[in-house]
Amino acid sequence: MAGIVVSQQLSTASASAIWGRLAAAYDPLTPQSLIKARADRLARLGLSRPKIRALKEIARALVNGALDCEALPDMPADAAHQALCAIHGIGPWTADIYLLFCLGHPDVWPAGDLALQEGARLAFGLPERPNAKEINVLAEPWRPWRGVAARLLWAYYRAIKQRDAIPVGPAK
Repeated sequence: MAGIVVSQQLSTASASAIWGRLAAAYDPLTPQSLIKARADRLARLGLSRPKIRALKEIARALVNGALDCEALPDMPADAAHQALCAIHGIGPWTADIYLLFCLGHPDVWPAGDLALQEGARLAFGLPERPNAKEINVLAEPWRPWRGVAARLLWAYYRAIKQRDAIPVGPAK
């Protein structure tokens, strides 16, 4: 989860660099080590104040049992999404990316992802990039395999644009 939070709204190169510094500074990187980490040290590694707060809140939720990652794979995607979004610092995009890439859920659709929206525009010859509501309508017939469709659209985006579209930095 920490790798996804680090990669939010950053280029994949920036996210990878920050993640590398974080993983090296806190080896092993655990919820307890994040809770104890000083905010100024985390900031020097490249994390913004909102990301530091989010990482610490997620770590606390893991330690106190408010977030049970072991239960998430057995939950329907919508219920797992809701459980994740109940934690400060985990929004819809972060929840979707975690469910898709970390848990491999086949029916997760990160409608707010800009590369996914652009990939759909390119693949379907749309005059403009669809917004989250429009891309949700487009993806509805692909249930229960929307996650597979998202991966295909990201791959198409990467092939056409010649740049990475997968929004996740390295996981540890």
